[in-house]
Amino acid sequence: MSEITYVRGDATAPFGKGVKLIAHVCNDLGGWGKGFVLAVSRRWPEPEKAYRGWHRERAKNDFGLGAVQFVDVGRGLCVANMIGQRGMRTGSKGAPVRYEAIDTALTALADKATELGAAVHMPRIGCGLAGGKWSRIEPLIAERLVARGIAVTVYDFGD
Repeated sequence: MSEITYVRGDATAPFGKGVKLIAHVCNDLGGWGKGFVLAVSRRWPEPEKAYRGWHRERAKNDFGLGAVQFVDVGRGLCVANMIGQRGMRTGSKGAPVRYEAIDTALTALADKATELGAAVHMPRIGCGLAGGKWSRIEPLIAERLVARGIAVTVYDFGD
């Protein structure tokens, strides 16, 4: 069985050949402006524009916890905006991560990766601003993606 590959680097510049899906977690408020999304926006304008439009038109679409929006950014690359965070952290409130939503989103991500024959690349999703614990997210990735034979690379930023 495959396993998760851990590397140092930038998940917006994924390694390897072939089709790649770059997965990350977004909030359910339409907010885009902190964390990994800044690196995404520096590289491509399309994912932010698509996410904001998806949120704006949410009464007419599937925007919400567990949903995934796939945004083609060219050259065999697609960004997966996964809604896995309820609100944003403010003050002493608990972490906004929603593990069940991430699990649901990972299932949709696995389906898309299988359809495209793609590898999945990501930072440690749900563990930054969302406040999640990698020890809870890593098994979800293993179960939803790796168990289906999908290559997964997790990027830890830095040299």
